[in-house]
Amino acid sequence: MKKNNRAFRHATIFMGSIISLWSVAAVLGGLAQVNWQVSELVRQYLVAVGLMKEFHTFVDFYTHIKGVEYIIAVMFLVGFPVFYSNLNKTSEATEAAS
Repeated sequence: MKKNNRAFRHATIFMGSIISLWSVAAVLGGLAQVNWQVSELVRQYLVAVGLMKEFHTFVDFYTHIKGVEYIIAVMFLVGFPVFYSNLNKTSEATEAAS
């Protein structure tokens, strides 16, 4: 049993090393393609996975920003009254002291 466990441990370390080398090579290859600019590599990754969108016109960009602004405004209008009511809540100890 101990020999089998040792073989599994060595196989796991070997596969981890192979995957680590592959991932380092992929990152270095990507950096070489974008002239060693980390921010450009991150931007291309975010566009590729759909977390960021490229805007081709100013109107597209402005429409997106206004949508985000409206979402933030609605969240504030809902969140502030809840925060204010919790902030001004009187506890039983305060009511008993007065």
